[in-house]
Amino acid sequence: MTASHQPQDVARFWREAGPDKWFARDAAFDREFAARFGEAHMAAARRELDHWLDEAESALALLILLDQFPRNVFRGTAHMFATDPLALSLARQAVARGHDRAVEPALRVFFYLPFEHSEALADQDRSVALCEGLDDYARYADIHRDVIVRFGRFPHRNAALGREATAGEQAFLDAGGFAG
Repeated sequence: MTASHQPQDVARFWREAGPDKWFARDAAFDREFAARFGEAHMAAARRELDHWLDEAESALALLILLDQFPRNVFRGTAHMFATDPLALSLARQAVARGHDRAVEPALRVFFYLPFEHSEALADQDRSVALCEGLDDYARYADIHRDVIVRFGRFPHRNAALGREATAGEQAFLDAGGFAG
């Protein structure tokens, strides 16, 4: 990792991108994200940046690298979900330390998304509780939880993860059900 990859660079990039880019499918944004922070993502995945968890701002950057980066850069592949367990573990620690409350409300959700991306119902319940009062994010937390309650997993991940869809899951997807 080069010295230019510091947590404040990741957080600044994410803030400047804003909500219009955070959840959109934008190939140019994804390429820029990959070019600027690909090395940092890999370092985070290797646990070389765990010390970023010590402060709220750097913890935010770490969670963006582990949870959001792969969803943008590795879209449609198994790698998209590869760092989810690590992101969830670190999100638990960050929330326990109160780091989520130390950043502006618009960015708190990035401490909570690793819970929402988990296929464990207990994590979904935690996501719903954490997102309470965050408007649209609370609604999306409910939607994610409802899918896990119904199927025990996210059917839209099946193809990328090489999982066989059940008849119920396929019918849900064919009917335009939640696709992440």
